[in-house]
Amino acid sequence: MKTKIAILNLILIASLVVLAGCCYEEADNLPPAVPRGVRSVTGDGQVLIQWYENNEPDLAGYRIYVSSDAPGPYVLIAETDLDHFLDYGLVNGQTYYYAVSAFDTRNNESELSYETVFDTPRPEGYDVRVRDFRVIPDEAGWDFSSYAIVRYNAANCDVYFGYDPNAASYFFYTYRSGGLIQDFGYTESLDDVSYAPENGWSPAGMVEAIEGHTYIVWTWDNHFAKLRVTALGSGYAVFDWAYQVDPGNPELIIKR
Repeated sequence: MKTKIAILNLILIASLVVLAGCCYEEADNLPPAVPRGVRSVTGDGQVLIQWYENNEPDLAGYRIYVSSDAPGPYVLIAETDLDHFLDYGLVNGQTYYYAVSAFDTRNNESELSYETVFDTPRPEGYDVRVRDFRVIPDEAGWDFSSYAIVRYNAANCDVYFGYDPNAASYFFYTYRSGGLIQDFGYTESLDDVSYAPENGWSPAGMVEAIEGHTYIVWTWDNHFAKLRVTALGSGYAVFDWAYQVDPGNPELIIKR
């Protein structure tokens, strides 16, 4: 008899545990934590959004929202279970604002991320080869706005390349009055430079060309750009570049 009572008690206890578990699951309306560390990386017609991973065991993924203004309203554009998302097919020169939320397996969703994350895509290019203006003047200049090689003294030339016999070295020069340039030093890649700084411009409008260095240009018509020398030889330089089409916007890539 005692054995039967003990078995019944065990069954009752087990039933209560299962019932409690069911009730707990049904009552789970606690959303995941708000994603932290949301940041963006500027690209050509695209923006890479990144954030720190959440660690909730029932996490299902993240939702990415975009707006044309910081206060919103924000519109859902994607879901992912990764810690990043690439938004592509964007308009260069137009600013986009982003926010991220987290949601769990029961579709409980967190609030939007707290960081004000915005980005302005800009065009970029690679492996441009310019020549010494004293030797091949028609291939010495570069116009960021048309993404084209131009004559070193053309009206639309932003920078040009050439050898200075007095210094026995090659230099980049700004052509138009009002154009500024500075050497940002050695960088691992073009993306190591995020914003054009306010100070540090060359008073002479010229900087020595050094392989591996990135240079920032403030064009005569108030646009910011950058170029990184990837190869330098006798009479030529090869560089990668990026150009902000939004006037006066110093953003060349965001890295937070």
